Amino acid sequence: MPDRPEIVCICGSARFVDEMSAANRDLTFAGVIVVAPGVFPRAEDHEPDELITNEQKTALAALHLRKIDLADRVLVVNPGGYIGESTSREIAYAHAIGKPISFTDPL
Repeated sequence: MPDRPEIVCICGSARFVDEMSAANRDLTFAGVIVVAPGVFPRAEDHEPDELITNEQKTALAALHLRKIDLADRVLVVNPGGYIGESTSREIAYAHAIGKPISFTDPL
């Protein structure tokens, strides 16, 4: 048995919050430490005065890259093969630092 559980970072579009939550649950029940987005900035979920600012979005994106740094591997939640711009950047980052990457759906 390893000294610690595997750490997996979940990446994916905010439109797939339910699917990411399910993946988080499944991995957690399998004994995996999961790091995932903590905030899902979708305009339709907020009142106009509660929207996430561009500065906050930038900070969240940078924070998520640090989560990838902590992980042993990355799981991309991509129903129907969809990968958006932010997720593409996260995949490129994970690839550049040598993290194994897997996908929930074929590309």
